[in-house]
Order: sequence, then structure tokens, then C-alpha cells
Amino acid sequence: MAEPVSSHDTTHDSIHDTVYEKLLIQAQQVCQSKGARLTKTREQVFLLLAKHQGAVGAYDLLDELKLLDAAAKPATIYRALDFLSKQGFVHKIESINAFVMCHHFGDCNHPVQLLICDECGHVEEIQSNNFDLALRSMADANGFSISHQIVEAHGRCKRCH
Repeated sequence: MAEPVSSHDTTHDSIHDTVYEKLLIQAQQVCQSKGARLTKTREQVFLLLAKHQGAVGAYDLLDELKLLDAAAKPATIYRALDFLSKQGFVHKIESINAFVMCHHFGDCNHPVQLLICDECGHVEEIQSNNFDLALRSMADANGFSISHQIVEAHGRCKRCH
């Protein structure tokens, strides 16, 4: 929901814009090092996602993208999200069909563990090497080789408790 214009703080916006620009520069550097192309549309979707505090659905992102590019279609957003996901910039949360920015996207092969609040929708990305080792040990014991890991845990966050 948009804030009333009278309470709009441009200093706050410029600080956040600087943060988003730094994230975008970092993403551009990661793409350049991998030989991947971060197109204008991909950059726009990246920035839209970065501005969300939690998970967001593809169609919500599409609505926002249409404000920047009226010709944007569902395929546009899904192609951009697929690219961003493959680069490790975002994670898809399968259980709620939404996307969230990765907090440390320089390492796109890291194991992902997400805590998802069913009350407010907050998503917290955590990284537990102990959990990863335990899961990999159990997989190895069963002759299973893990190629990609996203673990989703649902419950209530500390603010909603």
C-alpha cells in the first residue's frame, strides 16, 4: 500500500535507491564474470524484487513492471525471474509460488533454508552448515546426490508470536 504523499521522505528514498544501485552493480559484476547478460528488463525485475521486503508473486511483479514497460507480458516476467534464479539472485519459494531476493547472491550454489511466516508472510533466509551436512549425509546414505537445495519451513515469526 502506498504511503500518503505528505509523509513521503525523499532522504529515506535516496538512501534506499543507493542501496539498490549498489546491489544492481554487484549483480552486473556477477553476470559479467559468468558471461551472462543482464538486460534492461532483467535489471528492472531485479530492482523491483530488491525493493520488496519479503516474497512477492510473479503477477504482482508483472503489475509493477507494466508501470515501467506497458508491453510486459507474463512470459516477460517469468523469463526474467528464471534468469535471475539461475544466476542465484533470487530464490523461488515453491510452497507459496513466490520469489525472494537472495541475501548473499555472490555464492549461487549455497544451500538455501527459508523460514516463512504464515501470519505476515515474512521470509528469512538462513544458512546452517550443520543442517546442510546432516541432509547431505542422509542423502549419501541413501545413494542420493543433491544437486540443488531449497528447504522451506513454515510457521510464525517472532513478531507474530
